[in-house]
Amino acid sequence: MIVKDTFLAKLRQAFNLNIYEVKIWTALLSRGVSTAGELSDISNVPRSRSYDVLETLEKKGFVIMKLGKPIKYLAVKPEEIVRRVKKNIKENADKKLDRLEEVRGTKLFDELKLLYENGITMVDASDLSGAIKGRENINDQVSSLLSEAQKEVVMITTADGLVRKAGAFRKNLKNLNQKKINIRIVAPITKENSDIVKELSKFAEIRNTQRINSRFMIVDNKKVLFMLMGDKEVHSDFDTGIWVETPYFANALGSFFNVVWEKLEDGRKVIQTFNKK
Repeated sequence: MIVKDTFLAKLRQAFNLNIYEVKIWTALLSRGVSTAGELSDISNVPRSRSYDVLETLEKKGFVIMKLGKPIKYLAVKPEEIVRRVKKNIKENADKKLDRLEEVRGTKLFDELKLLYENGITMVDASDLSGAIKGRENINDQVSSLLSEAQKEVVMITTADGLVRKAGAFRKNLKNLNQKKINIRIVAPITKENSDIVKELSKFAEIRNTQRINSRFMIVDNKKVLFMLMGDKEVHSDFDTGIWVETPYFANALGSFFNVVWEKLEDGRKVIQTFNKK
């Protein structure tokens, strides 16, 4: 049986198998029912290893051992394999999540927090900064900053960025609103994103700008995250943000934001003009 290496590599990654397991499995799939010796010959897996591999595949639910002599193995339907693998992955993930949650209430976690809190007081302000590459990583940092907010969050973004933020941070913004944390957002409001503006207006105050092309956020006048390029100028994988934690810079930027904010039109009024046309 000739199976391309690229195909075997994809199967290994998808089903978390080693090379011998994937070779024996695909060989059995091509035969339906076979002995260990036959599968060894077909797959070029050493016969001394084929029995161990088949035993492992049986435990994982990929094959079934038939009763009788010589011992033969039966291939399980791929659809059933996918179902079983998904079930196992979910169960393992749930167990890991439960263990992580259990750590929260232990002395171990208290010690970790104490280490961080003692260490952070010794960190120079210039060290509380970093470059974040890739929009997915940037979104993770935005989510983290939102979860740390205590008083206020302000954002300036693009028309497309507003749509992305609604999809990525809807739950975060709703939680902040429930905590009575002030949220102000500035973005170009268009017919295309007007429904998003309506939805986000339940959690935040949104104002319209057609002149400012910028992307940044300020949290509690202490933390700032700003993008180096426009979202239409760079692929999402190469988008880059700079995060800094400095009250001096955040306060200054926040003051400029407040001046601009007072001159901008309420997003809900802009939507009303769209509806009249």
